[in-house]
Amino acid sequence: MAVRKFLKLALLAIGIVIVATMMATWLGWSNIHTPYKGYDEAEQFVVIRQGAASAEIGRTLADAHIVSDARAFRVALWWTRQGRNLKAGEYRFDHAMTPLEVVDVLVLGEVYTQKVTFPEGLTIAEMSKLYEMHGFGRARDFVEAARHVERVADLDRTASDLEGYLFPETYALPRNGAATRLIELMVDRFRSVYGEEMRTRAGAAGMTTRQVVTLASLIEKETGKPEERPIVAAVFRNRLKIGMPMQADPTIVYALEKARRYDGNIRKDDLAMDSPYNTYKYPGLPPGPIASPGKASLEAALHPADVSYLYFVSRNDGSHIFATTLAEHSNNVRKFQVEFFRRQKREGGTSAPPTSASRGGARSNRVPAP
Repeated sequence: MAVRKFLKLALLAIGIVIVATMMATWLGWSNIHTPYKGYDEAEQFVVIRQGAASAEIGRTLADAHIVSDARAFRVALWWTRQGRNLKAGEYRFDHAMTPLEVVDVLVLGEVYTQKVTFPEGLTIAEMSKLYEMHGFGRARDFVEAARHVERVADLDRTASDLEGYLFPETYALPRNGAATRLIELMVDRFRSVYGEEMRTRAGAAGMTTRQVVTLASLIEKETGKPEERPIVAAVFRNRLKIGMPMQADPTIVYALEKARRYDGNIRKDDLAMDSPYNTYKYPGLPPGPIASPGKASLEAALHPADVSYLYFVSRNDGSHIFATTLAEHSNNVRKFQVEFFRRQKREGGTSAPPTSASRGGARSNRVPAP
């Protein structure tokens, strides 16, 4: 009798354990498959610390009300066997999610980032304003980070900052993305674009990296037409060969901006300002890039068109007309600049020809002295 009674009690205990285990399993399964959103805001940000243990991550998520409790998250980790694959970073949550879905987000490393696009032809100062405008940090931090010339020391030993070497592209950054990290990404991207083929081509042309980037920055600022870039490159390369001044308005703008004197226009007196960037006063390339060129302008600088042009002037529609002789160029200037703006004045439009910068893309060279 005693044995039977013991067996019955043992079986009952085993049954209770089985039922309890099944209930716990069901509750655990139910919890990890039940969406949860315990925060009231539209979105919630959570930072997972580098090297954090799964228990700490569970508490962090529970404290932020992303999961109902840390235990639910631990069960989800046990279920998925992904405890060793969680990635650090800042995550954004904006809707109810199951613990299993939260685990997936952390395993995939879907950290929250914001995108910022730097168009071609911007200076460091202009890029810094975009950086600040997107809420990543202060413009002055970006400018300061752009002074880390050691990043391009092997390419350019004369650089005083990274002007021209911050490649224009779209970058994804975390909130409050550090300026130093962004600068690092931009320089790395420049290195990727300005690769072995371009460096070899530059060496064959007898040009340093700094000269190529400087020339490319002039091309970038002078035309937005892809088909014109190799022709503009040829004009500048042809001028360099014969010692003719570049006489590029964008270099005047850059010099004025550095002196904090630019107000949107270039005046006659500005052409005589004493600046090494004044390509009306000093022949050859300016001492460094005046903006960040894109890939197309870098390629154009290294692959100029096979033409003999020495001049070009805007058609006032974003394109340019090119000429080989000063007489041809003077006729083009009279037709597309003098007569054009006289006609506009008669019709009540612009009273005087604007500079290359104020035309917003319709760029030109002035008539050089013979």
